[in-house]
Amino acid sequence: MTRRSPLAAAALLAILSLGLLGGAPTVDAASDLKEPPTQSKPPSGFERSARQVIAIAARTDEVQAERRRRRGLEPTAYTKGPGRWQIGYFAGDKERAQVIVDDRSGAVLEAWTGPQVAWSMARGYEGAFGRKLNAPYVWIPLCVMFLLPFFDPRRPFRLLHLDLLVLLAFGASHVFFNRGEIDTSVPLVYPVLLYLLVRVLLAGFRRREHPGPLVPIAPATWLAIGLVFLVAFRIGLNVTDSNVIDVGYAGVIGADRIADGDQLYGEGEFPDNNAHGDTYGAANYLAYLPFEQVMPWSGDWDDLPAAHTAAVLFDLVTIGGLLLLGRRLRPESEGRRLGLALAFAWSAFPYTLFVLSSNANDTLVSMLVVLALLALTMKPARASASAAARGGALALGTAAKFAPLALAPLFARGVGKLRLGSLVVFGVVFALVTATLLVGFLPDGGWREFYDRTVGFQANRDSPFSVWGQFGGLETPHTVVKAAVAALALLVAFVPRRRDVFQVAALGAAVLIGLQLTADHWFYLYVVWFLPFVLVTIFAPYRGATEGEQPRERAGPDELASSSQARRETAVA
Repeated sequence: MTRRSPLAAAALLAILSLGLLGGAPTVDAASDLKEPPTQSKPPSGFERSARQVIAIAARTDEVQAERRRRRGLEPTAYTKGPGRWQIGYFAGDKERAQVIVDDRSGAVLEAWTGPQVAWSMARGYEGAFGRKLNAPYVWIPLCVMFLLPFFDPRRPFRLLHLDLLVLLAFGASHVFFNRGEIDTSVPLVYPVLLYLLVRVLLAGFRRREHPGPLVPIAPATWLAIGLVFLVAFRIGLNVTDSNVIDVGYAGVIGADRIADGDQLYGEGEFPDNNAHGDTYGAANYLAYLPFEQVMPWSGDWDDLPAAHTAAVLFDLVTIGGLLLLGRRLRPESEGRRLGLALAFAWSAFPYTLFVLSSNANDTLVSMLVVLALLALTMKPARASASAAARGGALALGTAAKFAPLALAPLFARGVGKLRLGSLVVFGVVFALVTATLLVGFLPDGGWREFYDRTVGFQANRDSPFSVWGQFGGLETPHTVVKAAVAALALLVAFVPRRRDVFQVAALGAAVLIGLQLTADHWFYLYVVWFLPFVLVTIFAPYRGATEGEQPRERAGPDELASSSQARRETAVA
Protein backbone atom coordinates (compact mmCIF):
# COMPACT_ATOMS: atom_id res chain seq x y z
CA MET A 1 0.00 0.00 0.00
CA THR A 2 1.37 3.44 -0.91
CA ARG A 3 1.58 6.38 1.46
CA ARG A 4 -1.33 8.03 -0.32
CA SER A 5 -3.68 5.10 0.18
CA PRO A 6 -5.03 6.20 3.60
CA LEU A 7 -5.88 9.63 2.19
CA ALA A 8 -7.65 8.14 -0.81
CA ALA A 9 -9.51 5.71 1.44
CA ALA A 10 -10.63 8.57 3.67
CA ALA A 11 -12.00 10.48 0.69
CA LEU A 12 -13.80 7.39 -0.62
CA LEU A 13 -15.26 6.63 2.82
CA ALA A 14 -16.57 10.19 3.13
CA ILE A 15 -18.29 10.01 -0.25
CA LEU A 16 -19.80 6.58 0.47
CA SER A 17 -21.05 7.73 3.89
CA LEU A 18 -23.29 10.23 2.14
CA GLY A 19 -25.53 7.32 1.26
CA LEU A 20 -26.64 7.30 4.90
CA LEU A 21 -27.95 10.84 4.50
CA GLY A 22 -30.18 10.18 1.50
CA GLY A 23 -32.31 12.78 -0.14
CA ALA A 24 -31.95 14.66 -3.39
CA PRO A 25 -31.42 18.40 -3.52
CA THR A 26 -34.62 20.35 -3.36
CA VAL A 27 -35.49 23.89 -4.31
CA ASP A 28 -36.49 26.67 -1.94
CA ALA A 29 -38.49 28.67 -4.48
CA ALA A 30 -40.80 31.24 -2.96
CA SER A 31 -44.42 30.97 -4.13
CA ASP A 32 -46.00 34.22 -5.22
CA LEU A 33 -49.00 35.42 -3.28
CA LYS A 34 -51.99 36.35 -5.45
CA GLU A 35 -55.16 38.09 -4.29
CA PRO A 36 -58.20 36.46 -5.91
CA PRO A 37 -60.40 38.65 -8.18
CA THR A 38 -63.45 38.06 -5.99
CA GLN A 39 -64.01 37.18 -2.34
CA SER A 40 -67.11 35.07 -2.84
CA LYS A 41 -66.11 32.66 -5.64
CA PRO A 42 -63.23 30.15 -5.67
CA PRO A 43 -60.41 31.17 -8.01
CA SER A 44 -59.46 28.88 -10.87
CA GLY A 45 -58.11 25.55 -9.61
CA PHE A 46 -59.42 26.09 -6.05
CA GLU A 47 -62.43 24.66 -4.22
CA ARG A 48 -62.91 27.37 -1.60
CA SER A 49 -63.39 31.12 -1.81
CA ALA A 50 -61.45 33.81 0.03
CA ARG A 51 -64.44 34.42 2.28
CA GLN A 52 -64.59 30.76 3.30
CA VAL A 53 -60.92 30.48 4.22
CA ILE A 54 -61.05 33.77 6.14
CA ALA A 55 -63.86 32.25 8.23
CA ILE A 56 -61.67 29.20 8.91
CA ALA A 57 -58.70 31.36 9.91
CA ALA A 58 -60.84 33.50 12.19
CA ARG A 59 -61.59 30.48 14.37
CA THR A 60 -57.93 29.79 15.23
CA ASP A 61 -56.75 30.51 18.76
CA GLU A 62 -53.89 32.67 17.43
CA VAL A 63 -56.15 35.02 15.49
CA GLN A 64 -58.69 35.26 18.30
CA ALA A 65 -55.95 36.08 20.83
CA GLU A 66 -54.45 38.71 18.52
CA ARG A 67 -57.87 40.29 18.00
CA ARG A 68 -58.30 40.56 21.75
CA ARG A 69 -54.96 42.39 21.96
CA ARG A 70 -55.59 44.66 18.99
CA ARG A 71 -58.85 45.97 17.65
CA GLY A 72 -59.54 46.62 14.01
CA LEU A 73 -57.49 43.84 12.44
CA GLU A 74 -58.44 43.44 8.79
CA PRO A 75 -58.04 40.04 7.04
CA THR A 76 -56.82 39.56 3.49
CA ALA A 77 -56.69 36.17 1.75
CA TYR A 78 -54.17 35.22 -0.93
CA THR A 79 -53.58 32.05 -2.89
CA LYS A 80 -50.14 30.67 -2.07
CA GLY A 81 -49.25 28.38 -4.91
CA PRO A 82 -51.45 25.41 -5.82
CA GLY A 83 -53.90 24.25 -3.17
CA ARG A 84 -52.95 26.67 -0.39
CA TRP A 85 -54.25 29.90 1.07
CA GLN A 86 -52.45 32.49 3.17
CA ILE A 87 -54.63 34.76 5.29
CA GLY A 88 -53.01 37.81 6.81
CA TYR A 89 -54.50 40.02 9.53
CA PHE A 90 -53.32 43.61 9.25
CA ALA A 91 -53.30 46.65 11.52
CA GLY A 92 -52.65 49.38 8.95
CA ASP A 93 -49.68 48.19 6.88
CA LYS A 94 -48.32 45.81 9.54
CA GLU A 95 -49.28 42.14 9.44
CA ARG A 96 -50.04 40.93 12.96
CA ALA A 97 -51.26 37.36 12.36
CA GLN A 98 -50.93 34.86 9.54
CA VAL A 99 -52.73 31.58 8.85
CA ILE A 100 -52.03 28.96 6.16
CA VAL A 101 -55.05 26.87 5.10
CA ASP A 102 -55.23 23.81 2.87
CA ASP A 103 -57.79 24.48 0.13
CA ARG A 104 -59.13 20.94 -0.32
CA SER A 105 -59.49 19.85 3.32
CA GLY A 106 -59.91 23.25 4.93
CA ALA A 107 -57.33 22.27 7.55
CA VAL A 108 -55.23 24.95 9.23
CA LEU A 109 -51.63 24.06 8.40
CA GLU A 110 -49.90 26.93 10.20
CA ALA A 111 -50.91 29.88 12.38
CA TRP A 112 -48.47 32.57 13.50
CA THR A 113 -48.39 35.75 15.53
CA GLY A 114 -45.54 37.92 16.83
CA PRO A 115 -42.16 37.95 15.07
CA GLN A 116 -42.89 34.68 13.27
CA VAL A 117 -45.33 36.54 11.04
CA ALA A 118 -42.68 38.70 9.38
CA TRP A 119 -39.77 36.28 9.85
CA SER A 120 -40.43 32.87 8.34
CA MET A 121 -36.90 31.85 9.41
CA ALA A 122 -38.11 32.10 13.02
CA ARG A 123 -40.75 29.39 12.53
CA GLY A 124 -38.48 26.39 12.90
CA TYR A 125 -39.14 24.89 9.48
CA GLU A 126 -37.27 21.59 9.28
CA GLY A 127 -34.19 21.75 7.07
CA ALA A 128 -34.62 25.40 6.14
CA PHE A 129 -31.00 26.03 7.12
CA GLY A 130 -28.38 23.31 6.87
CA ARG A 131 -30.65 20.45 5.81
CA LYS A 132 -29.33 17.06 7.03
CA LEU A 133 -26.57 18.74 9.02
CA ASN A 134 -29.18 19.31 11.74
CA ALA A 135 -29.75 15.58 12.15
CA PRO A 136 -28.20 14.32 15.42
CA TYR A 137 -26.39 11.52 13.56
CA VAL A 138 -24.49 14.17 11.58
CA TRP A 139 -24.17 16.99 14.11
CA ILE A 140 -23.00 14.93 17.11
CA PRO A 141 -20.20 13.03 15.29
CA LEU A 142 -18.90 16.35 13.97
CA CYS A 143 -18.79 17.71 17.52
CA VAL A 144 -16.87 14.64 18.67
CA MET A 145 -14.40 14.98 15.80
CA PHE A 146 -13.97 18.67 16.62
CA LEU A 147 -13.01 17.84 20.22
CA LEU A 148 -11.27 14.49 20.07
CA PRO A 149 -7.83 15.29 18.54
CA PHE A 150 -7.27 18.11 21.04
CA PHE A 151 -8.39 16.31 24.19
CA ASP A 152 -5.54 15.66 26.59
CA PRO A 153 -6.41 12.91 29.10
CA ARG A 154 -3.35 13.84 31.17
CA ARG A 155 -4.62 17.40 31.59
CA PRO A 156 -8.42 17.14 31.66
CA PHE A 157 -8.88 20.69 32.96
CA ARG A 158 -6.74 22.52 30.45
CA LEU A 159 -8.22 25.70 29.04
CA LEU A 160 -8.34 24.47 25.45
CA HIS A 161 -10.99 21.89 26.38
CA LEU A 162 -13.23 24.63 27.75
CA ASP A 163 -12.62 26.85 24.72
CA LEU A 164 -13.68 24.13 22.29
CA LEU A 165 -16.75 23.24 24.35
CA VAL A 166 -17.81 26.88 24.44
CA LEU A 167 -17.54 27.11 20.66
CA LEU A 168 -19.85 24.10 20.43
CA ALA A 169 -22.21 25.71 22.96
CA PHE A 170 -23.85 27.72 20.16
CA GLY A 171 -25.63 24.41 19.57
CA ALA A 172 -27.72 24.86 22.74
CA SER A 173 -29.24 27.99 21.22
CA HIS A 174 -29.56 26.26 17.87
CA VAL A 175 -31.78 23.51 19.30
CA PHE A 176 -34.38 26.08 20.33
CA PHE A 177 -34.02 27.94 17.03
CA ASN A 178 -34.86 24.75 15.16
CA ARG A 179 -37.99 24.46 17.30
CA GLY A 180 -39.05 28.01 16.47
CA GLU A 181 -38.52 29.11 20.10
CA ILE A 182 -36.49 32.22 19.40
CA ASP A 183 -37.39 33.83 22.72
CA THR A 184 -35.07 31.19 24.21
CA SER A 185 -32.58 30.68 21.37
CA VAL A 186 -31.56 34.34 21.06
CA PRO A 187 -30.59 35.02 24.72
CA LEU A 188 -28.56 31.79 24.83
CA VAL A 189 -26.17 33.15 22.21
CA TYR A 190 -24.87 36.00 24.34
CA PRO A 191 -23.12 34.06 27.16
CA VAL A 192 -21.12 32.24 24.46
CA LEU A 193 -20.17 35.46 22.68
CA LEU A 194 -19.24 37.14 25.98
CA TYR A 195 -17.01 34.25 27.08
CA LEU A 196 -15.23 34.30 23.73
CA LEU A 197 -14.83 38.07 23.90
CA VAL A 198 -13.19 37.95 27.34
CA ARG A 199 -11.05 34.98 26.31
CA VAL A 200 -9.60 36.59 23.18
CA LEU A 201 -9.13 39.98 24.84
CA LEU A 202 -7.00 38.41 27.57
CA ALA A 203 -4.97 36.53 24.96
CA GLY A 204 -4.61 39.61 22.78
CA PHE A 205 -3.28 41.91 25.45
CA ARG A 206 -1.04 39.34 27.13
CA ARG A 207 0.10 36.23 25.32
CA ARG A 208 0.87 33.17 27.45
CA GLU A 209 2.16 29.66 26.80
CA HIS A 210 0.36 26.64 28.26
CA PRO A 211 1.86 23.23 29.08
CA GLY A 212 1.18 20.25 26.92
CA PRO A 213 1.03 19.58 23.20
CA LEU A 214 -1.71 20.94 20.97
CA VAL A 215 -2.56 17.47 19.64
CA PRO A 216 -1.76 15.12 22.53
CA ILE A 217 -2.35 11.69 21.03
CA ALA A 218 -3.11 11.71 17.31
CA PRO A 219 -0.12 11.73 14.95
CA ALA A 220 -0.08 14.17 12.05
CA THR A 221 -1.03 11.42 9.60
CA TRP A 222 -4.32 10.87 11.43
CA LEU A 223 -5.13 14.56 11.22
CA ALA A 224 -4.36 14.54 7.50
CA ILE A 225 -6.60 11.52 6.90
CA GLY A 226 -9.36 13.08 8.98
CA LEU A 227 -9.05 16.34 7.06
CA VAL A 228 -9.36 14.59 3.69
CA PHE A 229 -12.41 12.69 4.95
CA LEU A 230 -14.06 15.87 6.22
CA VAL A 231 -13.39 17.86 3.06
CA ALA A 232 -14.78 15.09 0.86
CA PHE A 233 -17.79 14.72 3.16
CA ARG A 234 -18.50 18.45 3.11
CA ILE A 235 -18.35 18.70 -0.66
CA GLY A 236 -20.46 15.56 -1.08
CA LEU A 237 -23.08 16.85 1.34
CA ASN A 238 -23.19 20.16 -0.49
CA VAL A 239 -23.85 18.35 -3.77
CA THR A 240 -26.39 15.83 -2.49
CA ASP A 241 -28.28 17.59 0.30
CA SER A 242 -27.97 21.35 0.61
CA ASN A 243 -30.10 24.34 -0.28
CA VAL A 244 -29.33 27.87 -1.41
CA ILE A 245 -30.77 30.46 0.96
CA ASP A 246 -31.52 34.04 -0.06
CA VAL A 247 -27.93 35.11 0.63
CA GLY A 248 -26.40 32.86 -2.03
CA TYR A 249 -29.31 33.53 -4.36
CA ALA A 250 -28.58 37.27 -4.08
CA GLY A 251 -24.95 36.69 -5.05
CA VAL A 252 -25.97 34.92 -8.26
CA ILE A 253 -28.56 37.57 -9.16
CA GLY A 254 -26.06 40.37 -8.59
CA ALA A 255 -23.42 38.60 -10.67
CA ASP A 256 -25.92 38.24 -13.51
CA ARG A 257 -26.79 41.95 -13.32
CA ILE A 258 -23.11 42.95 -13.44
CA ALA A 259 -22.54 40.70 -16.46
CA ASP A 260 -25.52 42.29 -18.24
CA GLY A 261 -24.41 45.83 -17.38
CA ASP A 262 -27.49 46.46 -15.23
CA GLN A 263 -27.65 48.60 -12.11
CA LEU A 264 -27.04 46.69 -8.86
CA TYR A 265 -28.85 48.83 -6.31
CA GLY A 266 -32.33 50.29 -6.21
CA GLU A 267 -35.99 49.54 -5.64
CA GLY A 268 -37.17 46.84 -8.03
CA GLU A 269 -33.72 45.94 -9.35
CA PHE A 270 -33.84 42.47 -7.77
CA PRO A 271 -36.77 40.04 -8.27
CA ASP A 272 -39.70 40.01 -5.84
CA ASN A 273 -38.63 36.74 -4.21
CA ASN A 274 -35.36 38.41 -3.12
CA ALA A 275 -36.26 42.08 -3.21
CA HIS A 276 -33.55 43.11 -0.72
CA GLY A 277 -30.80 41.00 -2.25
CA ASP A 278 -28.92 44.20 -3.09
CA THR A 279 -27.91 44.67 0.54
CA TYR A 280 -24.24 43.67 0.07
CA GLY A 281 -21.23 45.41 -1.39
CA ALA A 282 -20.21 44.99 -5.02
CA ALA A 283 -17.28 42.71 -4.14
CA ASN A 284 -19.76 40.08 -2.98
CA TYR A 285 -21.47 39.94 -6.38
CA LEU A 286 -18.16 40.06 -8.22
CA ALA A 287 -17.03 37.00 -6.27
CA TYR A 288 -19.95 35.08 -7.79
CA LEU A 289 -19.41 36.45 -11.31
CA PRO A 290 -17.05 33.73 -12.68
CA PHE A 291 -19.34 30.97 -11.46
CA GLU A 292 -22.48 32.61 -12.80
CA GLN A 293 -20.85 33.02 -16.20
CA VAL A 294 -19.91 29.33 -16.37
CA MET A 295 -23.25 28.17 -14.85
CA PRO A 296 -25.68 30.96 -15.88
CA TRP A 297 -28.65 31.92 -13.75
CA SER A 298 -31.93 30.62 -15.16
CA GLY A 299 -33.95 33.52 -13.82
CA ASP A 300 -35.61 31.40 -11.11
CA TRP A 301 -34.76 30.37 -7.55
CA ASP A 302 -33.79 26.90 -8.68
CA ASP A 303 -30.82 24.73 -7.70
CA LEU A 304 -28.41 27.62 -8.47
CA PRO A 305 -25.24 25.62 -9.22
CA ALA A 306 -23.19 28.82 -9.34
CA ALA A 307 -24.00 29.47 -5.68
CA HIS A 308 -23.01 25.91 -4.72
CA THR A 309 -19.70 26.15 -6.55
CA ALA A 310 -18.87 29.56 -5.10
CA ALA A 311 -19.60 28.38 -1.54
CA VAL A 312 -17.41 25.30 -1.99
CA LEU A 313 -14.53 27.36 -3.38
CA PHE A 314 -14.71 29.92 -0.55
CA ASP A 315 -14.55 27.01 1.90
CA LEU A 316 -11.63 25.26 0.18
CA VAL A 317 -9.56 28.44 -0.06
CA THR A 318 -10.15 29.08 3.64
CA ILE A 319 -9.01 25.55 4.51
CA GLY A 320 -5.93 25.93 2.31
CA GLY A 321 -5.18 29.31 3.87
CA LEU A 322 -5.32 27.82 7.37
CA LEU A 323 -2.98 25.00 6.36
CA LEU A 324 -0.49 27.55 5.04
CA LEU A 325 -0.97 29.88 8.01
CA GLY A 326 0.04 27.16 10.47
CA ARG A 327 3.21 26.46 8.49
CA ARG A 328 4.04 30.17 8.54
CA LEU A 329 3.47 30.55 12.29
CA ARG A 330 5.58 27.61 13.52
CA PRO A 331 8.80 26.04 12.26
CA GLU A 332 9.02 22.81 10.30
CA SER A 333 6.99 19.87 11.72
CA GLU A 334 5.32 22.09 14.32
CA GLY A 335 4.07 24.37 11.58
CA ARG A 336 2.72 21.47 9.55
CA ARG A 337 0.93 20.12 12.60
CA LEU A 338 -0.49 23.52 13.52
CA GLY A 339 -1.72 24.03 9.96
CA LEU A 340 -3.37 20.61 9.96
CA ALA A 341 -4.95 21.35 13.35
CA LEU A 342 -6.39 24.66 12.15
CA ALA A 343 -7.72 23.17 8.91
CA PHE A 344 -9.09 20.08 10.70
CA ALA A 345 -10.85 22.13 13.37
CA TRP A 346 -12.40 24.39 10.73
CA SER A 347 -13.62 21.37 8.75
CA ALA A 348 -15.06 19.55 11.77
CA PHE A 349 -16.77 22.56 13.33
CA PRO A 350 -20.52 22.22 12.63
CA TYR A 351 -21.10 25.90 11.89
CA THR A 352 -18.65 26.03 9.00
CA LEU A 353 -20.64 23.19 7.44
CA PHE A 354 -23.84 25.05 8.38
CA VAL A 355 -22.70 27.90 6.14
CA LEU A 356 -21.63 25.52 3.37
CA SER A 357 -24.90 23.58 3.49
CA SER A 358 -26.83 26.86 3.27
CA ASN A 359 -24.59 28.04 0.42
CA ALA A 360 -24.27 31.43 2.08
CA ASN A 361 -21.55 34.02 1.43
CA ASP A 362 -20.21 34.26 4.98
CA THR A 363 -17.17 32.08 4.32
CA LEU A 364 -16.08 34.79 1.88
CA VAL A 365 -15.39 36.94 4.96
CA SER A 366 -13.48 34.07 6.61
CA MET A 367 -11.42 33.53 3.48
CA LEU A 368 -10.40 37.18 3.27
CA VAL A 369 -9.46 37.53 6.96
CA VAL A 370 -7.30 34.37 6.67
CA LEU A 371 -5.55 35.95 3.67
CA ALA A 372 -5.03 39.11 5.72
CA LEU A 373 -3.46 37.03 8.51
CA LEU A 374 -1.21 35.33 5.97
CA ALA A 375 -0.04 38.75 4.81
CA LEU A 376 1.06 39.48 8.39
CA THR A 377 3.42 36.49 8.33
CA MET A 378 5.61 37.96 5.57
CA LYS A 379 9.20 38.66 6.52
CA PRO A 380 9.97 42.10 8.03
CA ALA A 381 11.96 42.98 4.91
CA ARG A 382 8.73 42.82 2.92
CA ALA A 383 6.79 45.16 5.19
CA SER A 384 5.35 47.21 2.34
CA ALA A 385 4.18 44.12 0.47
CA SER A 386 2.56 42.82 3.66
CA ALA A 387 0.77 46.13 4.23
CA ALA A 388 -0.50 46.20 0.64
CA ALA A 389 -1.70 42.58 0.78
CA ARG A 390 -3.58 42.91 4.04
CA GLY A 391 -4.99 46.27 2.97
CA GLY A 392 -6.29 44.71 -0.24
CA ALA A 393 -7.78 41.68 1.55
CA LEU A 394 -9.62 43.78 4.12
CA ALA A 395 -10.80 46.20 1.43
CA LEU A 396 -12.36 43.31 -0.47
CA GLY A 397 -14.03 42.14 2.73
CA THR A 398 -15.33 45.63 3.45
CA ALA A 399 -16.66 46.00 -0.09
CA ALA A 400 -18.40 42.61 0.25
CA LYS A 401 -20.06 42.53 3.69
CA PHE A 402 -18.90 45.80 5.37
CA ALA A 403 -18.07 44.25 8.80
CA PRO A 404 -14.31 43.82 8.05
CA LEU A 405 -14.03 47.63 8.04
CA ALA A 406 -13.84 47.38 11.84
CA LEU A 407 -10.55 45.47 11.49
CA ALA A 408 -8.83 48.19 9.45
CA PRO A 409 -7.10 50.00 12.37
CA LEU A 410 -5.75 46.71 13.78
CA PHE A 411 -4.38 45.45 10.48
CA ALA A 412 -3.07 48.85 9.47
CA ARG A 413 -0.82 48.69 12.52
CA GLY A 414 0.31 45.13 11.79
CA VAL A 415 2.95 43.44 13.98
CA GLY A 416 6.17 44.61 15.54
CA LYS A 417 7.11 48.27 15.62
CA LEU A 418 4.73 50.85 14.14
CA ARG A 419 6.06 51.84 10.71
CA LEU A 420 4.70 54.99 9.10
CA GLY A 421 5.52 53.75 5.60
CA SER A 422 3.56 50.53 6.07
CA LEU A 423 0.67 52.48 7.54
CA VAL A 424 0.55 54.72 4.45
CA VAL A 425 0.75 51.77 2.05
CA PHE A 426 -2.05 49.99 3.88
CA GLY A 427 -4.23 53.10 3.88
CA VAL A 428 -3.67 53.87 0.20
CA VAL A 429 -4.38 50.31 -0.98
CA PHE A 430 -7.38 49.95 1.32
CA ALA A 431 -8.87 53.26 0.19
CA LEU A 432 -8.25 52.67 -3.52
CA VAL A 433 -9.71 49.16 -3.60
CA THR A 434 -12.72 50.09 -1.46
CA ALA A 435 -13.45 53.28 -3.41
CA THR A 436 -13.12 51.53 -6.77
CA LEU A 437 -15.55 48.80 -5.79
CA LEU A 438 -18.07 51.14 -4.20
CA VAL A 439 -17.97 54.16 -6.50
CA GLY A 440 -17.95 52.02 -9.62
CA PHE A 441 -21.34 50.53 -8.75
CA LEU A 442 -23.17 53.50 -7.24
CA PRO A 443 -26.86 53.64 -8.20
CA ASP A 444 -28.53 56.62 -9.85
CA GLY A 445 -29.51 57.90 -6.41
CA GLY A 446 -25.84 58.16 -5.38
CA TRP A 447 -24.45 57.50 -1.93
CA ARG A 448 -27.79 58.06 -0.21
CA GLU A 449 -29.54 55.34 -2.16
CA PHE A 450 -26.55 53.03 -1.81
CA TYR A 451 -26.57 53.46 1.98
CA ASP A 452 -30.34 52.97 2.22
CA ARG A 453 -30.20 49.74 0.23
CA THR A 454 -27.19 48.27 2.07
CA VAL A 455 -25.96 49.36 5.50
CA GLY A 456 -29.07 51.41 6.23
CA PHE A 457 -31.40 48.51 5.47
CA GLN A 458 -29.36 46.11 7.60
CA ALA A 459 -29.07 48.53 10.52
CA ASN A 460 -32.75 49.46 10.59
CA ARG A 461 -34.34 46.02 10.35
CA ASP A 462 -36.85 45.27 13.08
CA SER A 463 -35.26 41.91 13.82
CA PRO A 464 -36.14 39.52 16.66
CA PHE A 465 -32.72 37.82 16.31
CA SER A 466 -30.95 39.89 18.95
CA VAL A 467 -31.67 40.92 22.53
CA TRP A 468 -31.89 44.50 21.24
CA GLY A 469 -34.73 43.52 18.92
CA GLN A 470 -36.53 41.20 21.33
CA PHE A 471 -36.63 43.43 24.38
CA GLY A 472 -37.73 47.03 24.52
CA GLY A 473 -36.14 49.88 26.45
CA LEU A 474 -32.51 48.90 25.76
CA GLU A 475 -31.54 51.92 23.65
CA THR A 476 -29.14 53.35 26.24
CA PRO A 477 -27.20 50.12 26.97
CA HIS A 478 -27.16 49.38 23.24
CA THR A 479 -25.56 52.76 22.57
CA VAL A 480 -23.00 52.16 25.33
CA VAL A 481 -22.04 48.77 23.85
CA LYS A 482 -21.69 50.29 20.37
CA ALA A 483 -19.43 53.05 21.72
CA ALA A 484 -17.30 50.52 23.64
CA VAL A 485 -16.81 48.35 20.56
CA ALA A 486 -15.90 51.36 18.43
CA ALA A 487 -13.36 52.39 21.06
CA LEU A 488 -11.94 48.86 21.14
CA ALA A 489 -11.53 48.81 17.35
CA LEU A 490 -9.42 51.98 17.60
CA LEU A 491 -7.57 51.03 20.78
CA VAL A 492 -6.12 47.82 19.36
CA ALA A 493 -4.23 49.85 16.77
CA PHE A 494 -2.05 51.20 19.61
CA VAL A 495 -2.24 48.71 22.48
CA PRO A 496 -0.34 46.53 23.06
CA ARG A 497 2.70 48.35 21.72
CA ARG A 498 4.41 45.11 20.75
CA ARG A 499 2.36 42.28 19.30
CA ASP A 500 2.79 39.17 17.17
CA VAL A 501 0.44 37.50 14.69
CA PHE A 502 -1.17 35.42 17.44
CA GLN A 503 -2.11 38.57 19.34
CA VAL A 504 -3.41 40.27 16.20
CA ALA A 505 -5.61 37.23 15.61
CA ALA A 506 -6.94 37.43 19.17
CA LEU A 507 -7.63 41.16 18.92
CA GLY A 508 -9.25 40.68 15.51
CA ALA A 509 -11.56 38.09 17.04
CA ALA A 510 -12.40 40.54 19.84
CA VAL A 511 -13.34 43.28 17.39
CA LEU A 512 -15.58 41.03 15.29
CA ILE A 513 -17.23 39.41 18.32
CA GLY A 514 -17.81 42.86 19.81
CA LEU A 515 -19.33 44.01 16.54
CA GLN A 516 -21.69 41.04 16.57
CA LEU A 517 -22.72 41.85 20.14
CA THR A 518 -23.99 45.20 18.86
CA ALA A 519 -25.89 43.75 15.88
CA ASP A 520 -29.64 44.26 15.64
CA HIS A 521 -29.79 41.06 13.60
CA TRP A 522 -27.53 38.12 14.54
CA PHE A 523 -27.47 34.65 13.05
CA TYR A 524 -25.38 31.47 13.35
CA LEU A 525 -23.87 32.03 9.90
CA TYR A 526 -21.83 34.88 11.38
CA VAL A 527 -19.81 32.59 13.68
CA VAL A 528 -17.42 31.78 10.83
CA TRP A 529 -16.39 35.45 10.53
CA PHE A 530 -14.33 35.24 13.71
CA LEU A 531 -13.69 31.49 13.84
CA PRO A 532 -10.25 31.56 12.10
CA PHE A 533 -9.08 34.22 14.55
CA VAL A 534 -10.38 32.26 17.54
CA LEU A 535 -8.80 28.99 16.41
CA VAL A 536 -5.39 30.66 16.01
CA THR A 537 -5.81 32.26 19.44
CA ILE A 538 -6.74 29.14 21.39
CA PHE A 539 -4.24 26.89 19.59
CA ALA A 540 -1.31 29.32 19.84
CA PRO A 541 -0.34 28.68 23.51
CA TYR A 542 0.26 24.97 22.84
CA ARG A 543 3.17 23.52 20.92
CA GLY A 544 2.42 21.26 17.99
CA ALA A 545 4.11 17.97 18.89
CA THR A 546 2.39 14.96 20.40
CA GLU A 547 3.35 13.77 23.87
CA GLY A 548 6.88 12.38 23.83
CA GLU A 549 8.04 14.19 20.69
CA GLN A 550 10.75 16.81 21.10
CA PRO A 551 10.24 19.70 18.68
CA ARG A 552 13.26 21.63 17.52
CA GLU A 553 13.56 24.83 19.49
CA ARG A 554 13.60 27.25 16.63
CA ALA A 555 11.39 30.27 16.37
CA GLY A 556 8.95 30.83 13.53
CA PRO A 557 9.16 33.96 11.36
CA ASP A 558 6.93 35.99 13.62
CA GLU A 559 8.83 34.97 16.74
CA LEU A 560 12.15 35.73 15.04
CA ALA A 561 10.92 39.20 14.17
CA SER A 562 9.82 39.85 17.75
CA SER A 563 13.10 38.61 19.26
CA SER A 564 15.18 40.63 16.78
CA GLN A 565 13.23 43.75 17.65
CA ALA A 566 13.74 43.09 21.35
CA ARG A 567 17.50 42.73 20.87
CA ARG A 568 17.67 46.01 18.93
CA GLU A 569 15.72 47.85 21.63
CA THR A 570 18.01 46.40 24.33
CA ALA A 571 21.09 47.49 22.40
CA VAL A 572 19.77 51.04 22.01
CA ALA A 573 18.95 51.22 25.69
